Amino acid sequence: MANPRFDRSPPERDPTRINERIRVSEVRLIDEDGNQVGIVPTNEALALASERDLDLVEVAPDAKPPVARLLDYSKYKYELEQKAKQARKHQQQINVREIKLRPKIAQHDYETKRGHVERFLKQQDKVKVTIMFRGREQSHPERGRMILDRLLQDVSEIATMEQEPLQEGRNMTMLLAPSRGAAQENQAAAG
Repeated sequence: MANPRFDRSPPERDPTRINERIRVSEVRLIDEDGNQVGIVPTNEALALASERDLDLVEVAPDAKPPVARLLDYSKYKYELEQKAKQARKHQQQINVREIKLRPKIAQHDYETKRGHVERFLKQQDKVKVTIMFRGREQSHPERGRMILDRLLQDVSEIATMEQEPLQEGRNMTMLLAPSRGAAQENQAAAG
């Protein structure tokens, strides 16, 4: 056998054993209609598969004896890919967006930032609101807390607080998540 460090052949991507790759002496065979044939020697199962122009695919390698099935392998692989694709389609990606504020924020700037927070929440993203303190502002964390409370009050119909305001060094952060009601309204508007 060649040295594996210098083996240039591509790695085997599909671990499923089919046809001649099945090396056990006997298998529990299931035919193309899903009916159990029984425990059959592997070479007989291979002969049956080639006679029906199908592949012998090991579907449960850990069973004693392993379960093998007669089917068209390319079609089987395609169906597995479609199932995986459907499963991925139904997963929801959650992004965390960040908005930074200052304790001495002007009214109009606050309104603009609040609009951004509302837009992110309506897009089903979580929002991390950060208040940055500089210099002597650090000695008045209650001002930052007031701004965060006001923001939470303003977006309370579409958001829930996931993490309480927390002071870490020069920053105070709070995490907002879209509320269930807002998500259902969005789906109703889209559908």
